[in-house]
Amino acid sequence: MSLSKMELAQFQKQLLLVSGRLRGDVDNITDGAFGREEDSRSPTHPAELGSDNYEQDFALDLIHNEQETLKEISSALKRIEDETFGLCEGCAEEGKTGRKALIPKTRLKAIPWARNCVECERKRETQYT
Repeated sequence: MSLSKMELAQFQKQLLLVSGRLRGDVDNITDGAFGREEDSRSPTHPAELGSDNYEQDFALDLIHNEQETLKEISSALKRIEDETFGLCEGCAEEGKTGRKALIPKTRLKAIPWARNCVECERKRETQYT
């Protein structure tokens, strides 16, 4: 593997920082969109009800997306423990050249929870579009 122990420790630290931030964001979004029980109020006008519903739907989408990212971060932390962090899962599935291809460090720096190299991620995304 081309990642040193120091680099792995830096990625682990970065993943933990992002995870903590996202957990805080989820809590803030939940409190803001759904309020606390002592803050609950009933809308007095139908337009307010529609606005509240829109805000709650939007918040649910954000929470879902952030929870998915938290799952990916958790998986990346596990890959660091398993010493498979930085290996492209897509290339491994395809059996390219009999070895596992590495995810470029520049990609890992931008998206440290990345599972695939850019080429494999493009292929994966086109399957779902």
